[in-house]
Amino acid sequence: MKTNILYSILGVALIAMSTSCKDYLDTSSPSTATPDFVYSNPRTAKLALDAAYELWRASGSVHSNGTFYDVVIGGSDSERHPEAWNAQAARQVPENLYPDGTSAYGIDVDGNFKTAYNNLYSIISTCNTLINQFEATEAYKEYMSSGSASEMSNLYGQAIALRATMYFELCRFFGDVPYTTVTGQTATSQAPRDSIYECLLSDLERVEPYMYTVTTTTKNQMTRNYVDGLIGRICLYAGGYATRRTDLGSNFYKDKDGNVLSFDNMYTSTTTQSTYGRRTDYAKFYVTAATYLQKCYDNPGGASLCVSDPRSGVCSGNPYQYVFQEMMVDNASSETYSPESVYEISETQGVQTERPYAFGRPSSGGSSNGYPCKSYGQSRFNPVYYYGDFDPNDMRRDVTCTVTGSTGKGVEKLITFKPGSKSDGGGIVLNKWDENRMTYPYTTKQRQSGINDPYMRFSDIILMLAEVYAESGTSVYNEASAKQYLTLVHNRAFKTAALANVDGFITSCGSLKKAIAQERKLEFGGEGLRRYDLIRTGMLPTAISEFHTQTAAMLNGLKTNGYYTFPNGNQISLYVWTKLVDEKTSKGYRLTGQCTDTTDPVLFPGWRGQNDNWDSYSSALATTTKTNLAIKGLFNYIDPSGSEAAALEADGYTKTEWGKTLLSYPVDYNTYVLSGFKEGEPPIYLVPMASETLTTSGFTNGYGFNQK
Repeated sequence: MKTNILYSILGVALIAMSTSCKDYLDTSSPSTATPDFVYSNPRTAKLALDAAYELWRASGSVHSNGTFYDVVIGGSDSERHPEAWNAQAARQVPENLYPDGTSAYGIDVDGNFKTAYNNLYSIISTCNTLINQFEATEAYKEYMSSGSASEMSNLYGQAIALRATMYFELCRFFGDVPYTTVTGQTATSQAPRDSIYECLLSDLERVEPYMYTVTTTTKNQMTRNYVDGLIGRICLYAGGYATRRTDLGSNFYKDKDGNVLSFDNMYTSTTTQSTYGRRTDYAKFYVTAATYLQKCYDNPGGASLCVSDPRSGVCSGNPYQYVFQEMMVDNASSETYSPESVYEISETQGVQTERPYAFGRPSSGGSSNGYPCKSYGQSRFNPVYYYGDFDPNDMRRDVTCTVTGSTGKGVEKLITFKPGSKSDGGGIVLNKWDENRMTYPYTTKQRQSGINDPYMRFSDIILMLAEVYAESGTSVYNEASAKQYLTLVHNRAFKTAALANVDGFITSCGSLKKAIAQERKLEFGGEGLRRYDLIRTGMLPTAISEFHTQTAAMLNGLKTNGYYTFPNGNQISLYVWTKLVDEKTSKGYRLTGQCTDTTDPVLFPGWRGQNDNWDSYSSALATTTKTNLAIKGLFNYIDPSGSEAAALEADGYTKTEWGKTLLSYPVDYNTYVLSGFKEGEPPIYLVPMASETLTTSGFTNGYGFNQK
């Protein structure tokens, strides 16, 4: 946790933006302050900008809840939600695909989707006012013609970057949306996302030279490095595959100059009146992406790929875990950020946040506990991702995923595959954020831990750069460079280059391009990138088919043999054997780190256990000694009738259902995961706009969505 920016009430007052439902498209709310006052000095300008940042932190409904919760963190071949199908239909249905539109589904389009839509436009409205006010000052031309960055031009660039980020998220979720950049102008019709992307890129390229480079203390701001990365990210979407409407007419999709675009389409549907394809001129976006991503890599400022772990002691030895540990640091005296963050959203303890409550290691218990507070853990992983995708030597696996949580009373608990939440079930959980790993966890109330949100990491910069260079048919294609950048991230995940075996990894994936996509899948688990990576690369149809084939094979193996062996050698079995132990007495700690002894059932798999000092929050824990869970048979089959099982049970272990539970819920772990895709039909992954939007704007939902 970092102390967040102290967003000033004065800043809010300076902008005075209306955020009521009726004006979610209205950008006409003017500032109560004159441009000359707001931009009279950097201090007042920053106060106004901080107010816009606060709207994004608290109300974006993208990076912490809302659409992130509904469709980003679930709905891929790696990530899923934990509840039984239709337990939360409004959230679980959208993470899948709509074969015939939304008519047959009970989707609460007036819930989180509307909230995200309205909030994003509120932030855009605020940014428009800030931007237009600055452009109206006499000093604007002077600042922007100086040839170098200044404090004021940097603030202006941040406003441009924040607005661009909001529009990017709107296009990612909703497709073609209203677009305006002028205060007092109301956008009342849809604009093609292609022209929006180009306008955003033009704005970002214009301000990039006039922004400051990121430092170790400015990662909560949108810097030149973030803009470089955002340009790359938008380019990959603009030049990537997407589902578009055909009911808007053949001339609807245009570039920013009004030229009608052409597309190479993979699928076309008359039922949903849509196509799935990419622009025929996609290659030009790879050229732009290569330029700016390379600039970010060559001039990283205070961001870098974390390849070493500076810590000592038990919880050390894994640079990848250190990346996320630094997002959980409690530092009241100064801002502290992950070394790998290019842009990180600051959170504050005591203010509502979603890590680890929704996105992190779960805990049962009440809303106000001393050890620890309840965390639902809504972000989970498909079993084939945990068992089949990760090389057993990949140090990211145990940092990303774990099979245990907390009882809510400081005791470790196996989380079964029974659909549910908290530590009551739901399967393999996200382990990157965990209250157990906070030095001073917030134990007064749930949902207020103050763990920061990663929005762009340096490894993303590197892998986007690798992806750009791996795209054949473009002028920037460079296989050697693509492999070089892939190797940087891949090798970081292993103790030695020999274990990493990047050549073998590429061969196993089938191509360099597929290897880069797979690396992104392993690198960004639980961070909200995989679903849209699959969409924009055109790999979604194949990934869906492969996921269901792999999961069906796993379930069949469990049913037929009592276990299933994945190609990487990992085995999932019907049962595991577990035992609570007193790790504090035997080893001096409860919280484990990088495993150095795979034969130790407490240390392996690593990065789990419980906070060493929960007993300081509750006297009850002073007498609760058995707080760690020993696990046997998690990755190797143990014959329930054999001598090894008998010896374990004689030693106090309990035979516990594991893979067997999967057999009771095949629809939750296979049938309904990424359901709704029809081979030969465009994937309908976009979310419908709310009834209020349709009524007020006069445009319609496409793709067969309800016109509510």
